[in-house]
Amino acid sequence: MSAASLTELWEASAGQPFQPTIGKGTQFTVGFTLLLLAFILTSLFGLNNTLKNVPLYGIPASLAFGFGAVYMICAVGVYV
Repeated sequence: MSAASLTELWEASAGQPFQPTIGKGTQFTVGFTLLLLAFILTSLFGLNNTLKNVPLYGIPASLAFGFGAVYMICAVGVYV
């Protein structure tokens, strides 16, 4: 890609501002909900800790905690 095509791309996208999927006003709610879900799934996994429950409780709990933590960090004003 040459510098001219990057400039053209920049100018073409100037009229289309970025719209996030989850707005700033709802990041706290989404983050809190995901962290609460992660806590519940982690508790259920801890009560019945078997290998067959890893895909049922463990993986969704990890994903919910990861995304929930990032949304909460962004919601309170600490940008990563």
